[in-house]
Amino acid sequence: VQLAESGGGLAEPGGSLKLSCVVSGGAFRTLNMGWFRQGPRQEREFVASVTRLDSSAAYADSVKGRFTISRDNAKNTVDLQMNSLRPEDTATYYCAASGYVNPVDLTVFYNYDSWGQGTQVTVSS
Repeated sequence: VQLAESGGGLAEPGGSLKLSCVVSGGAFRTLNMGWFRQGPRQEREFVASVTRLDSSAAYADSVKGRFTISRDNAKNTVDLQMNSLRPEDTATYYCAASGYVNPVDLTVFYNYDSWGQGTQVTVSS
């Protein structure tokens, strides 16, 4: 499975960006998908996830109400719409895929087995 993110860049505080992730080389419908981020000198942290069965979404408390994750099974894509951006959202954002058959905790990075290269998001005035 290969993942490729796009859509990062520079935004002002209060602005918006949309990240996209295209998945190839695997059966997208069988994958749970997530977004993680890693800021300077920080550990990789969970941002959002969306399940394969019913597209149920989950969010980190820090982004709840501001970010929206969605998937398009016809296009093999998962998007992250980010609104009301804050300087603390500055990080490299990673798309991740989890192919485990049994239910796993999608908020932890080790339950994902494929990762993209990351896309940089910088929020600054």
